[in-house]
Amino acid sequence: LTSRKLINSEDSCVDEALWGLVRATGGLSLLRGHRVVVRSDLQSLKGKVALLSGGGSGHEPAHGGYIGAGMLSAAVAGGVFASPPPTSILAAILSLHNAGASGILLIVKNYTGDRLNFGLAAEQARNHGVAVDMVIVAEDCAFDRPSKAGRRGLCGTVFIHKLAGALAEEGCSLDQIVSKVTEVLKGIGTLGVSLSPCSVPGCLPSFELPPGDMELGLGEDRRIDVSSADEVVRTMIEHMTNPNSQSHLPLQSGDTVVLCVNNLGALSCLEMSVVTRATISCLEARGVVVARTMTGSFMTSLEMAGVSLTLMKADQEVLTLFDARTSAPAWPNLSSVSVSGRSCVTEAPVMSSKPQDDTQNEGPLSPVMRKALEKICSTLLEKQEELNSLDRTAGDGDCGNTHAQAARAIQEWLQGHVVPGCPGRLLSILAGLLEEKMGGSSGALYSLFLTAAAGHMTEGRSNTAAWATAMHAGTQAMRRCKSRECFNVYNVCLWSFGGNLANSKCLKPLKRRVLEQRVESTRDLTARAGRASYIAADRVTLPDPGAVAVAAIFTAVMETLQTGS
Repeated sequence: LTSRKLINSEDSCVDEALWGLVRATGGLSLLRGHRVVVRSDLQSLKGKVALLSGGGSGHEPAHGGYIGAGMLSAAVAGGVFASPPPTSILAAILSLHNAGASGILLIVKNYTGDRLNFGLAAEQARNHGVAVDMVIVAEDCAFDRPSKAGRRGLCGTVFIHKLAGALAEEGCSLDQIVSKVTEVLKGIGTLGVSLSPCSVPGCLPSFELPPGDMELGLGEDRRIDVSSADEVVRTMIEHMTNPNSQSHLPLQSGDTVVLCVNNLGALSCLEMSVVTRATISCLEARGVVVARTMTGSFMTSLEMAGVSLTLMKADQEVLTLFDARTSAPAWPNLSSVSVSGRSCVTEAPVMSSKPQDDTQNEGPLSPVMRKALEKICSTLLEKQEELNSLDRTAGDGDCGNTHAQAARAIQEWLQGHVVPGCPGRLLSILAGLLEEKMGGSSGALYSLFLTAAAGHMTEGRSNTAAWATAMHAGTQAMRRCKSRECFNVYNVCLWSFGGNLANSKCLKPLKRRVLEQRVESTRDLTARAGRASYIAADRVTLPDPGAVAVAAIFTAVMETLQTGS
C-alpha cells in the first residue's frame, strides 16, 4: 500500500505546493508556464549577481523557501525527487538576466540529473550572452569511498545559499562569490540518519527498515541499531570526522563551526531539541566551538522520520555573512550570539524552604493524623484500578494511578518524618507533596485546596469549627481559580462535603450515606473542563472517578476518627 498523503492528486501536488508557497508569501511569484519561483522585486537585482538554485521537489522548504533579499533570487522545481528540466532552468536564468543582474550563479547539488540539466541550461544561457557560473555542492560524509559520481549535495547547500546571498547583497562580483563559497565548501560536511523510509506520492516506500534498525547515511545501506539520541549523535559525529574516510570533514579541537540540525520530515520538535542538545554537547566535548545553531526543517525528504547534521567550519568573515539579514521566508530568526561559551542557566529566585523540609514537633493530634493518613493511602492504593476503570470512560484512564502516586509519596514521607502537632503545618506539607509528586490537574486542585485550608488551622485552633472553616476556605480557593463554565467535579464534591461540615459545625452529617449520594450525583453532571468535556454527555454515565476518590478519602478519615473516638 502507498503511504497516505494529504494531496489532491499525484500529478498536481508539486504545482499546487508552489502556488501555496507564493500565495502565502508576499515577496514571491511564479514564472508563468514554468515551475520557477522568483522574487517579486526582480528590479532590485539590477547591477548585482543573481542566485539560482533548485532540484527535485519533496525537500521543502528547499529551495523556494530560501528566495529573498540576501539569499536566492529564484528557484526551479522538478517533480518529486526529479531534476528540473533545462527549459525551466534557462527560463529562470533569462528572467534574472533581463531584470538587469550582472551575472547569474547556479548553486547545484551534486546529482547527475541536476548537473546535466543545470549545466545544459548554463551553456544555452552563455549562447544568449549571459554571464553565468555554477557551484557544485558535494558535502555528504556518508560514503567512505565515494563512487565516481562523488559526494552528494545535501543540507549544506542551504549554507551556500546564505553565504552567497550575503556576498551578492554586498555587491561582490560573480568571480568573487564563486571563489569564496568554493573555499567554504571544503569545510562543510553533512550526514543523515533515518528511522523510517519516505514514499513518493503514488509509489511504495523508498526502502524497508526492519524493526529496531536505523539507516545511517541515507542511501549508503548501512544499518545500525536504534539507540539513544546521545549514542546516535556520537556515532554520526565520529563517522563524519573519521580521517580514514575519503569524504570526512576534517575537524579538530579548537575549530569553530556552524551547526544545522535538519529535520528530514517527521521528527517531533521535542526529538529535534533532544538531538540538538546531544550534538552541541558532543561537539563541545571534542573541544569544538559551536558558534551558531539552527534547528528545524530546512531540507526535508517528504515524510521521512530522521535527521541530518551539517557542520560548517567558520571564521569571523563567514559568521558575518551567515548573520547578514535576509527576507527569505524559510530562514530562521537566529541569534548572533555564540552557542558555546555562554551561560545557559538563569538563577532562580530564592524560595522559602518547603514545609516538609522543616523540623517538626509532634503534638497530641499527631498519632491520629498519622493513622488517618495511613488509612487514606492504603485506601487509595486499593482503589487504584477501580478509579482507572471509571476514568477510562471519559478521561485518560489514569485517575487511579495519579492518586496512587500521591499515596506512595505520602507513605514515603511518613517513613522519615514526624507528623507535626499543628494541623495547618501538616496540610501545608501535604500541599507541597501533592504539588510536586501527584502531578496533573488533580495534584494542582488538591494542593490548592490544602494550601488555602492550611492558613485556618493552628495548634491552638483545631476544633471542629476550625476544620469546617478551613474546608470552606479550600473550596472557595478552588472556585476562584475556576470559571463558572469550568467548575470542576473535585470542587463540586468538596464543596458539598465541606458545606455540610461548615453548616453543622460537627462531623455527624458526613456519614457514608451522604458521601454515596454526593458521588451518585456526579453521574448527571455535565463536564465543562478536561477530556470529558469533549465526549458526548450520553456516553458519560458513571460516577466521576475524582468524586469517588474524594469520598474514599473522607471515608478513611471518618473511619479513623470513629476507631480512635
